[in-house]
Amino acid sequence: MDPDFVNAFTQPSTPDQFLTADVIAKGEKRKLIKPTSSNNPKLEELKLFLTEWINRTLKEEHIVVKSLEEDLYDGLVLHHLLENLGSLKLDIEKIALTEKKQRKKLSVILEVVAKCLQLEESQLKWSVESILAKDLLSTLHLLVAIAKHFEPTLALPPNVQVETITIEVTSEGLKTSNAVEYITENKENIEAQSKDDAFDELFSCDPDKLDAVKKALLEFVDQHVGKLGINVKDIESQFSDGVILLLLIGQLEGYFLNLRNFFLTPASTMEMLHNVNLALELLAEGGLLNFPVNSE
Repeated sequence: MDPDFVNAFTQPSTPDQFLTADVIAKGEKRKLIKPTSSNNPKLEELKLFLTEWINRTLKEEHIVVKSLEEDLYDGLVLHHLLENLGSLKLDIEKIALTEKKQRKKLSVILEVVAKCLQLEESQLKWSVESILAKDLLSTLHLLVAIAKHFEPTLALPPNVQVETITIEVTSEGLKTSNAVEYITENKENIEAQSKDDAFDELFSCDPDKLDAVKKALLEFVDQHVGKLGINVKDIESQFSDGVILLLLIGQLEGYFLNLRNFFLTPASTMEMLHNVNLALELLAEGGLLNFPVNSE
């Protein structure tokens, strides 16, 4: 047996939160917070923050939450929270007493959340079964996602991370793996985003200042792609097909891009997108792009 799994049970914390082999189906995988993180001050701070936020939000409805995993698993609080935050009207009963009805209720609620957040199933860090099973990690991920979407200015405690253990039952027995998982954003990433936002403010500045920056960028691009006999006069239109961007990357990084890898004279939107996607991949591989960009 994996020693990590044995050690997890010997920690002087809350071993009852771990599921034993006889209640995990074969082939099933569960990710849980390790006991070593259960008393993490930052984790406790986040739990208290979310509890107070929910109680403050639902104060007029006389709903009081004391335990996130114990009070949210049946969907009642989540139902009220979504209707209050997003003015959503969910076509389900407020109170679900049986497990079957609770599962159905959670299914509807989580489907609405995924739709509001525009998340694919593979991006979800929670499920009907994990919430119903009072899983703290899933519950926290769900609440943080809801809070960030409906109240983006809410000052969630940053840099909250936990040690997790993933348990899987295989034909050979229990298999475990350890990891560190962030529940709220890394403070360094937030600071980096703040710097990006400062640059974005440029677009709300005096038009003369924006024109000056655009002129400087054009001169920079011309200085490099001009060696290839290309003259750039307009950033928006001439960069839209990805050709100049690819040639500029090649010039700056000192390598030649094979003409078979991109469309030098793209004739369709699909070919333009291919070029832009290739450019973004090259930037990411070079460590120059650490945030998502919509190629379209």
